Amino acid sequence: MSAQDTVILIPARMASTRLPGKPLADLGGRPMIVEVARRSAAAGIGRVVVATDDDGVRVAVDRAGFDVAMTRADHASGSDRIFEALELIDPEGRVARIVNVQGDLPTIDPALIRAALDLLDDPAVDIGTLAAEITEPAERTNPNVVKAVGSPLSPARLRALYFTRATAPHGEGPLFHHIGLYAYRRRALERFVALPPSPLESREKLEQLRALEAGMRIDIAIVDTVPLGVDTPDDLEKARRMLAAESL
Repeated sequence: MSAQDTVILIPARMASTRLPGKPLADLGGRPMIVEVARRSAAAGIGRVVVATDDDGVRVAVDRAGFDVAMTRADHASGSDRIFEALELIDPEGRVARIVNVQGDLPTIDPALIRAALDLLDDPAVDIGTLAAEITEPAERTNPNVVKAVGSPLSPARLRALYFTRATAPHGEGPLFHHIGLYAYRRRALERFVALPPSPLESREKLEQLRALEAGMRIDIAIVDTVPLGVDTPDDLEKARRMLAAESL
């Protein structure tokens, strides 16, 4: 596989309930979505495309020199949006691997993006994702911190068995905080978006369970840190401080 076979797709929607207009929030003179695109490009794994239904996002991303795919406004999830974008930018089916980077991760380390994609080097893996060991005791019982449960394949890799908002697995040992960044084989993404929501997905409100319930294989790279997801005004201020410190 090469950079010509891989695309990074970044879904961006303006209708965030907790932080309206989030993709265009200013971070040190750049819109957040542009900062995410810059870091995605720094991973050096392939073309970067922002998938959006908003013209303001399109203008900002185009001005920064990145590609944009204009998608429908009625998508239920980011995976549906990136699949439409994939078909728009690559109707011939040349792209074999897709990395879905969330548009609200403006401090993400490009190495994390590469780590998810590297999991697809095993031809048996349908989807790659990330997790980091939980170190804060309060996160172990926080339902907003999704836990990844898997069988160790190596010290830095798990085969996913389940994802849950509960505290799991039970007993002594590490718990892992799931990071919602995904690398898909194209055929896996095609299959995934064609499936209806699954029972456990609907119960836990975790889309990745649809893939597991359908028998798809998800591997997890264990990384050192969880990137900051910007969901609130407080998160935005924290991201601004982190980026300002990086530039010092």
